[in-house]
Amino acid sequence: MKKILAAGGLVFNDLHQLLMIYRHEKWDLPKGHLEKNETLEQCALREVREETGLKNLTISRFVGITNHTCFDSYLRADAIKETHWFAMHTPGGNTFPQLKEGIEWTRWVARTDLDQYLRNTYNNIREIITKGLAQML
Repeated sequence: MKKILAAGGLVFNDLHQLLMIYRHEKWDLPKGHLEKNETLEQCALREVREETGLKNLTISRFVGITNHTCFDSYLRADAIKETHWFAMHTPGGNTFPQLKEGIEWTRWVARTDLDQYLRNTYNNIREIITKGLAQML
């Protein structure tokens, strides 16, 4: 299978809430494909901006890499998506889901409420969130 590179963000606001998106009936994190001549950091920032409407973002650190298989609409074939994750900060603010990407909602989630969201997400998303939160301690 062909490997696709992607990047995304674990976005935290000033209240230490994590931004999650809801698409395909699961809670997820903003991420997307690496474009030509783009660094992974640039990709992560662009994808978060596009999928959530946030503008004032800074990367604080690299969190890790996840892999999963998916059907790639560009390739029209199954592929392995290797996603590089970055912890990001924004003061907060309103978000706007990118409807054309199937994102129905964006939500700031407090740590105390995170478990209910993690019950309806993908295993690799649960793992990268857990890793990202552990790095914050």
